[in-house]
Amino acid sequence: MSWLANLSKTYDDHAKVVGQFEMKKNGKEYALIPISHTTQTAHIEVHLNEKGNIVNAKVVEKNDGSTIIPCTEASASRTSAPVPYPLFDKLAYVAGDYTQFCGEAKGTPYQDYLIQLKAWCESPFSHPRVQSVLHYVSKGTLIADLVSRGILHVDSQGKLLEKWIAGPGDQEGKKPDIFNVIASDQSGAFVRFAVNIPGEPESRLWRDASVQQSFIQFYEMSLQDKDICFVTGDYLPVADKHASRIRHSGDKSKLISANDSSGFTYRGRFRTSRDAAVVSYEASQKGHNALKWLIDRQGTTIDGKVFLVWGSTSLDMPEPQEDSFSLWEDEDDQEALAGGDTTHKDFALQIRKAIGGFRYDGEYNSKHEVTLMTLDAATPGRMSIMFYRSLDQNEYLDRITAWHESCYWIHRYRKNKNDKPVSFIGAPATKDIAFAAYGPRASDKVVKGLMERMLPCIIDQRPIPLDIVRSSIQRASNPVGMENWEWEKTLSITCALVNKKEGYGVSLNTETTDRSYLFGRMLAIADVLERSALGKEEKRATNAIRYMNAFAQRPGRTWSIIQSNLQPYQARMGTGARYYNSLLDEVGAKLQLEDFTDKPLTGLYLLGFYSQRNDLYTSRKDKEAAAALDKDDENQLNEQGDN
Repeated sequence: MSWLANLSKTYDDHAKVVGQFEMKKNGKEYALIPISHTTQTAHIEVHLNEKGNIVNAKVVEKNDGSTIIPCTEASASRTSAPVPYPLFDKLAYVAGDYTQFCGEAKGTPYQDYLIQLKAWCESPFSHPRVQSVLHYVSKGTLIADLVSRGILHVDSQGKLLEKWIAGPGDQEGKKPDIFNVIASDQSGAFVRFAVNIPGEPESRLWRDASVQQSFIQFYEMSLQDKDICFVTGDYLPVADKHASRIRHSGDKSKLISANDSSGFTYRGRFRTSRDAAVVSYEASQKGHNALKWLIDRQGTTIDGKVFLVWGSTSLDMPEPQEDSFSLWEDEDDQEALAGGDTTHKDFALQIRKAIGGFRYDGEYNSKHEVTLMTLDAATPGRMSIMFYRSLDQNEYLDRITAWHESCYWIHRYRKNKNDKPVSFIGAPATKDIAFAAYGPRASDKVVKGLMERMLPCIIDQRPIPLDIVRSSIQRASNPVGMENWEWEKTLSITCALVNKKEGYGVSLNTETTDRSYLFGRMLAIADVLERSALGKEEKRATNAIRYMNAFAQRPGRTWSIIQSNLQPYQARMGTGARYYNSLLDEVGAKLQLEDFTDKPLTGLYLLGFYSQRNDLYTSRKDKEAAAALDKDDENQLNEQGDN
């Protein structure tokens, strides 16, 4: 239960933000929910006055639908059984005229709702605004009031419409607002209440801290069953049912559940679920609510699988599945590391500088920890923790730093805030590694599986699985089968994966005599030579690119074909090809006679290809600029000497 204790501590550490809404990037709101509360998406908002009379009503926009609602253990775990929420709920529970407009409901949801609400209002912890809601819903006219105000719509027989069908008099595309926000028919609409009292700044009950505290105190009265909590070690009221809706408001999966005591679940090992574990109501509520908040705040979700990282002192930590580009907020720093001549030392200093900012947040002497958690649900009702690790913060940051310093290359597929392509040097994101290994059309199931497999490689510094590296190399060796942007992205990511093991670096290595690296350099020279002869207007692939896949499998035989096809372009360039020809001779001379065979090349040839090509495209103008600067410096020194 260490994960639950960790989450409960996180809840206590951030108790000051309980009930305070924050905004996601997509415009939706979220909050750290108080205990004895959960969240639901509301569709209709009803405004009442102090006396419990309806004043106004409206359809809630999708981005504003997230609502904190009081809940009991039974209502938080309800599925098909009619168990009411204490204050806000669907029409079947809060509307006394539901039968009139929708037909018979299962069980007695409205009566059960009124009994529970009355018990709250008659307790020592009653709240005047909740009494206003009770006074109104007791009238049993909610649906009629909403129909009269044009919020809900009925058919010719006076029943709520199940779906909207535009009539001949309706404007084309003019659909009532309620049908734009609700997936089912109108009878499934969720209703929340606001009570307008003159002089009171907050009328929304779902954001009124006094209403929330009133229900917490009321519900604590009913919690009498106590036992030793496995999480805290204290003698506290026990939770028999635990929260769902962990990943989103429609999520029914639970992390802790035991609902089949009459079947074969226990298999003779236990008599009751408490023989396995006992969790107090408070620990369960705090832990699950903190988990929901963290997922909303900074979790990454792929096909239902959640990847989550947070720190004990500072919640924001560098995420293992993100690339190096995300570490820098300053685009100047990102661009500064895009050059091919950047040394590993310069790059490592920049990485340590970017990650170093996470080390010293909070109190210096406190024990900092970072927690990693991966969640997924195999069935609609059961969720499991696929990966869980709690590390010292410095150790975690050291491992993240080691990953970014070892699995790096130049990448040119990211875009800045202005949606312009930018270059960066660093490690690729795990989602992009899936792109390189399986292509852009890989299913979310495949992508999330690879992301999970890569976590131990980053956190525990294990080798990257060979099947991922081999698949990436195979795809990068087949440029003809994809568009140029896709191949360039696949190539740079694959180079990063290969470089993780080989450690060659981005800069061209002119000293190595590795057979694969040298063959890769020769292929790059042939590519650049032919591309220079073709000119900018010609977009077709060069012979080096077209034969790349065959070259990786049978380099000796394929190089003879490429070289013979290269002769017309050498002749076309004339003396302009002298530099490329001499470079080919220089690289080829480093190959031993026994190396010039058809033995397949390793992934190292891609590093040689990329580095040589990058050097040819960038080094000439850089060297000319550097030579000009050196000449200016020399002139200035001579002038100073003369003076």
